Amino acid sequence: MTELHLWLRHEDRTTERRTPIVPSDARRLVEAGVTLTVEESPQRIFPIEEYQAAGCAVAPSGTWVSAPRDAVILGLKELPTGPAELTHRHIFFGHAYKRQPGAETLLRRFAAGGGRLLDLEYLVDDDGRRLAAFGFWAGYLGAALAVLQHRGRLVAPLTPTSKEELDETLQRAEGDEKFTALVIGALGRSGRGARVALHTAGIEPTCWDLAETRDLDRPALLAHDLMVNCVLAISPVPPFVREQDLDDPARRLRTLCDVTCDVGSPLNVLPVYDRTTDWTDPARRLRKEPPLDLIAIDNLPSLLPRESSTDFSAALVLQLLEFGVGGPWGRCLDRFHQACRELGIQEGEFRG
Repeated sequence: MTELHLWLRHEDRTTERRTPIVPSDARRLVEAGVTLTVEESPQRIFPIEEYQAAGCAVAPSGTWVSAPRDAVILGLKELPTGPAELTHRHIFFGHAYKRQPGAETLLRRFAAGGGRLLDLEYLVDDDGRRLAAFGFWAGYLGAALAVLQHRGRLVAPLTPTSKEELDETLQRAEGDEKFTALVIGALGRSGRGARVALHTAGIEPTCWDLAETRDLDRPALLAHDLMVNCVLAISPVPPFVREQDLDDPARRLRTLCDVTCDVGSPLNVLPVYDRTTDWTDPARRLRKEPPLDLIAIDNLPSLLPRESSTDFSAALVLQLLEFGVGGPWGRCLDRFHQACRELGIQEGEFRG
């Protein structure tokens, strides 16, 4: 590995308590010769003192904008709206390659400053499998919140918790009615997480994956009481639920959780809502009669910040120890340039 300076930034989103690198893995990087600077953060689940003890340098929140030019800025969620020119290489979930709202603006900020986006969603192996992902915990939490909402026990605003505490609330209580649940994308990471949460809640879900969605049985879908969507579409497919389905008099579906949250993208398989929900208002009623509630929170794993960060970091640190211009990181860079070309951003606009 060439000499590497990683700069772990504070997350701008106030509800984001996760981190891509936990202190124990920070120590591994430092011992391997990586320079690791960690910004102070009042909300990160791990205190800054644990990073200092691991040998990391400490910087004030938001100072990544003036970090050395060769530093690689590491984060999870969206960047703040400024600066207009991004000069560094950034590693985070950019959500900018499927024509999502704001995608072109973000990529042009990189073009203006000569920086690069190494999107964690596209950090994949030779067969296209994700090398570091929060999928299991996203599915777990999506299904858990859907169950609590369906049982009338979802309390807002949501607050971070532990798996032990969440599992206790999921246990079926006396008087809870039985209901049917469907997980679509059941064989992927998110789908596995959703199935585990439903089992914890005493529910044996119907499980659909590619075979069942190639020729979708929409009446069978709408005959379930609860549905969790864990499908991350990479090419256009017919939507699973349409506007007209919401008004189908035969619809039994009452609770819908979209773990994927591809709202605004032409690849969205649930084009029945135009904005996500959040920790303050986690469920939105799409129809009053018969009722249909939507949960679509795009940072679900942050509700279990310690568990989800630890799992993600364990996978990501292996890739950071091999950081370079080829392999998975090279594929990330290629995908960035491809996205820019698709938007008509010329290679000549980049500096360095």
